[in-house]
Amino acid sequence: MATVQIVGSVLREPTREAAREPPPEPGNGFRRLSARLRALHPDDSSSARTEIHLLFDQLISENYSEGDGVAPEDVSALLVHACRLVPLNQNHLVSKVSQLIHHLLNRLQYLPDLVGKTGLLIKLSDPAQSDPEVRRAAVHCMANLCLSVPGHPYLDEPYQSICFQTFLTTLQSPKLSDMDDITFCMLLQNALKGIQSLLNSGKMKLTQTEELGALLAVLKKAMFHGLPGLNIEIPTVLYPTPLPQYDGPPPSRPQPSESCASRPPVNKKKKAKVKPKKTQEGEEEDEEANGEIEAAPTTGRVHLHKGNTQCRSSPGVQSLPLDGSGAAGKDRVSSPCSSSSWKRVSSSESDYSDAEGGMQSKMRSYQAKVRQGALACFLSTIKSIEKKVLYGYWSAFVPDTPELGSPQSVSLMTLTLKDPSPKTRACALQVLSAILEGSKQFLCVAEDTSAHRRAFTPLSVMIASSIRELHRCLLLALVAESSSQTLTQIIKCLANLVSNAPYNRLKLSLLTKVWNQIKPYIRHKDVNVRVSSLTLLGAIVSTHAPLPEVQLLLQQPCSSGLSNSSSATPHPSLPDWWKKAPSGTSQEETTVNSPRGSSEPCWLIRLCISIVVLPKEDSCSGSEAGSAAGSTYEPSPMRLEALQVLAHLARGYFSMAQVYLMELGEVICKCMGEADPSIQLHGAKLLEELGTGLIQQYKPDSTIAPDQRVPVLLVVTFWTMMLNGPLPRALQNSEHPTLQASACDALSSILPEAFSILPNDRQILCITMLLGLNDNKNRLVKAATSRALGVYVLFPCLRQDVVFVADTANAVLRSLQDKSPNVRAKAAWSLGNLTDALIINMETPDPSFQEEFSGLLLLKMLRSAIEASKDKDKVKSNAVRALGNLLHFLQPSHIEKPRFTEIIEESIQALISTVLVEAAMKVRWNACYALGNVFKNPALPLGSASWTSRAYSALTSVVTTCKNFKVRIKSATALSIPGKREQYGSTEQYTQIWNALVTALQKSQDTTDFLEFKYCASLRTQICQALIHLLSLASASDLPCIKEALEQNGDMIQSYILQFLKSGAEGDDTGTPHSPQERDQMVKAALEHIGSVQALAGDTAKRAIMGYLEDILTVYLDSAGSQVALLGLTDR
Repeated sequence: MATVQIVGSVLREPTREAAREPPPEPGNGFRRLSARLRALHPDDSSSARTEIHLLFDQLISENYSEGDGVAPEDVSALLVHACRLVPLNQNHLVSKVSQLIHHLLNRLQYLPDLVGKTGLLIKLSDPAQSDPEVRRAAVHCMANLCLSVPGHPYLDEPYQSICFQTFLTTLQSPKLSDMDDITFCMLLQNALKGIQSLLNSGKMKLTQTEELGALLAVLKKAMFHGLPGLNIEIPTVLYPTPLPQYDGPPPSRPQPSESCASRPPVNKKKKAKVKPKKTQEGEEEDEEANGEIEAAPTTGRVHLHKGNTQCRSSPGVQSLPLDGSGAAGKDRVSSPCSSSSWKRVSSSESDYSDAEGGMQSKMRSYQAKVRQGALACFLSTIKSIEKKVLYGYWSAFVPDTPELGSPQSVSLMTLTLKDPSPKTRACALQVLSAILEGSKQFLCVAEDTSAHRRAFTPLSVMIASSIRELHRCLLLALVAESSSQTLTQIIKCLANLVSNAPYNRLKLSLLTKVWNQIKPYIRHKDVNVRVSSLTLLGAIVSTHAPLPEVQLLLQQPCSSGLSNSSSATPHPSLPDWWKKAPSGTSQEETTVNSPRGSSEPCWLIRLCISIVVLPKEDSCSGSEAGSAAGSTYEPSPMRLEALQVLAHLARGYFSMAQVYLMELGEVICKCMGEADPSIQLHGAKLLEELGTGLIQQYKPDSTIAPDQRVPVLLVVTFWTMMLNGPLPRALQNSEHPTLQASACDALSSILPEAFSILPNDRQILCITMLLGLNDNKNRLVKAATSRALGVYVLFPCLRQDVVFVADTANAVLRSLQDKSPNVRAKAAWSLGNLTDALIINMETPDPSFQEEFSGLLLLKMLRSAIEASKDKDKVKSNAVRALGNLLHFLQPSHIEKPRFTEIIEESIQALISTVLVEAAMKVRWNACYALGNVFKNPALPLGSASWTSRAYSALTSVVTTCKNFKVRIKSATALSIPGKREQYGSTEQYTQIWNALVTALQKSQDTTDFLEFKYCASLRTQICQALIHLLSLASASDLPCIKEALEQNGDMIQSYILQFLKSGAEGDDTGTPHSPQERDQMVKAALEHIGSVQALAGDTAKRAIMGYLEDILTVYLDSAGSQVALLGLTDR
């Protein structure tokens, strides 16, 4: 009634003024609908509800404005009657009334009177308001006004700020003595709902630290509102603490987290587990003692710290199922919470007598709704702020390992472990998942691989400790939970944690504990739990793969850990078929292809294959939940997740997957032959991963021993099975273009060595299909086909086929004209690969390919590449690569023709422009690389052509000024490529290049980006090589400028050349010689060349330069303990 009074009072204030003017005609629709609604009487029949729904929809759809003549008293009477008509238990009608109030008040401009600085609702919601019910109703009205209704205008910014501050003040204010607990809970719920509506609208941004900190403080306080036995003090404002600022005594060495399976399941079946450490004994023993009691937590066990012996019940163990569809979702968060779980508190542990139970149950239900509302509001807050801002508050909401004897701070895990409501626990897990999602960059600094004994706790240790505690708490929650929906949320949260934690920097055993705990849940009766368990296993095998710890886990016996847990259903052992050696390979092959040192096949692959291909009655008893009626196999989500896990294994642990290559091939054929496009698509993805794994084994830099690789003949058998199976049909399935694109990607992952041995008709099939699909209208298919052609053109058996290369070139050039940027990017990449193939063909002794390749096609390719160099960066980077290769490939017969003269000039100008433009690093790097390729063609008039000076000027500009050191390195490399002095042009041009390299050497440490420092040594090495190369080509006229530079910067140059001689290019692929003999030989060759130059009469430069180089060699050889190599050089 208070809501009705407020609405009525604010709308009746201007009654007299509005009555002076007769209502204009546009208000007739409102009056007609209003009269119909006011004629209705409260009635709970379905027909009455339908009519009310209809009238509300019509009233909401009306367009109102201030000039429509709708009198305030009419609006007041309508809203009062609407509130009386709608029963509070009809949630949909209550929502409609709220929308109607929001719509009318917004459109008729009553907001200043309601939520202006001195508005009625602001006054009535003040903490000093004497009537608690009126205050609650006022906050409720404000929350409804903040609700965002699609298609309707939203609150203006000033009103948003006023409402936000009012809600914040309400949440910060303590409960007054004259307000009962339930009213106070409703007040908090309304304030939380209002803030959530403001944040969900997307119009409000929390940019002020004080504002965000105040909100997070009240949310943290509300998150624990009414939690039994917990009384915490939260500061008014939480401040971000990205680094520990207030450190106490040095923490003791973090203790390894206990086995999280050390407590019994809720079905009273004991499991043999590792005993926990003594510091955790109290908590663990208590949990075990009370594991059989499905009870809500009480005041006797609110402390979470290790060593607490006062815990008297299991943390958060519940049997109350969640309502609705799962544990996530805003609607479910704010929906009523069942209070039946509170009645399960044993009489010996309850603080309340049986007579008080009913009232206390109701109150606790309202308190749970406050906690759920706070968590829902927190979730909206997370989505409305940047992650880097959120992680400043990490320690306020995520647990950390407590020091010995200290209580653990309250966090989201407190709710997950201790809250009696499964709905609240699920909400807390949902919030934690949102925090963990995308946290990889923040968590990557964690490290605890060594003991830290310092006066302060480093950030890396603090985050590592937090990660360990998250593992411990989530695994405790896993074994304690009985609600399937909340259990699903726990496992999803673990999957998020596993996906983002840096296990390669953490101590072993974390993943092992998760692995062993989750295995029984693969056989859980609830299909959602089973699916999420597979998701978690997929996250484990994909994180930082390959990890030695996971490698060992995969080699466990197939029966290890698959025993039934408390919530798992009985399941027979895997069929005998899976215990046999993989079919399709001989016993010898099985032994050869098994991972070194392991004779046990991978149980996870066996499991996933069985889920995908075996009938559900054989695969998992009790798996009907969530599956389609009459379905032969496991539910589709289970099969899809199993296929994803297989793909992760093929990507990260191919040595395991290769044992099952032919079985997996049969699985792929089966999946791609099914009717479900999703199953087909995942089958194609698995095929692509297997193909990629085979290619990686045969790469020149592969560390896999030849006897551990899959034999080429077996790979041929595998691909023959694919090409004789459903793969060609998938490529032609025009109804599902995504499947076609994935099939193209899979076809491009064929091993080149295997392709050349395939039957001729299968080779022709692959080529014909790809060339035909390149003209597909769907851009996904076209992009995938263009990329696949770019892969095939580098196959040794195809790259010298002039017809195939020409057909591929024409197909790629057509794709370069496509409107889709993605298609053009893929086509440009393929064009770059095709031109790489042209360069490789130049190195073969047979010149027939160069002679037969069409000159007209070369012209077309040059023109297309020039146009593509003006496109977006993703296209441009490969277009300039192609230009450099094409100009390198041009034969003297092409260059002599007049039609090539202009196109060569345009091509080089395009490269020069790209070198100088402020583009992405990769683009400029490729442009410098391309110019270096141009310099390699001896048929081009480098040195005499007009474009020579422009090309050198561009490179010298980049080598001295570019912010990116990798681009500088590549430009210095390009400057050292010409092999003849005349190619460097005039003496002035030579001097410009020399001085630019000296300047670049001086500035080789000048950078503001610390990420560039790791390239400093490589840059100096490459510049030194370029300077020595220039010295080895210098003419008599060049010597004075060299002498002048040495006089000015001789000491600096000498120190860097000595570093070059001693260390070379460490870790850089610039082509710099690595052996000391090669490096000092370069300096000796330069010295010999300078000595052979016929100096001009009276010129002292030659002697000075020779003396300089001799000094360098003397110092270097002295440091090496030998001067033998210098004998004979000084006499010259």
